[in-house]
Amino acid sequence: MKQTEKSNQKTNQKTATRTSGSDELRTSPMMAHLLDALEKGTDIGHYGRLTFVMVARHFLSDDEMIRLLAGQPGHNEAEAKVLVNQVKTRDYNPPKRERILEWQSQQDFPICPNSDDPGSCNVYSDLKFPDGIYENIEEFYEEKLGEGDSDSGKRASSSASKKAS
Repeated sequence: MKQTEKSNQKTNQKTATRTSGSDELRTSPMMAHLLDALEKGTDIGHYGRLTFVMVARHFLSDDEMIRLLAGQPGHNEAEAKVLVNQVKTRDYNPPKRERILEWQSQQDFPICPNSDDPGSCNVYSDLKFPDGIYENIEEFYEEKLGEGDSDSGKRASSSASKKAS
């Protein structure tokens, strides 16, 4: 009997976690829009699915994401697993608003339901991600700045080399 109680507690914890993850995702109007469309079986397009996984992986279980994605027209569970695995393996950060709008322009389904509002579809202001995400983004921009400096340094030193010879 104690085994059954422990099993039920684990199941209830997983359900509570999933529900709270889904509820938290719904605090972002864009993610609520994507979740609603996925639950209805509406085709959200390649970039809609990619955006969904890049964000939702921080809130939902793999099984829940796969279940939702497998209901997409023309897609199945195997394809959903590949997408989830690809995003996790490559450790993609959630996309910025500008990237979402760029991707949206390449498909029919509106990922951002209110793209005219400059404050919409910014998952970084709508949701709270694990601290590691913010650190990854900071490191990325520091590296980009460093590359820019080292590139200009290389150009300057190669120009100096050419002048010297």
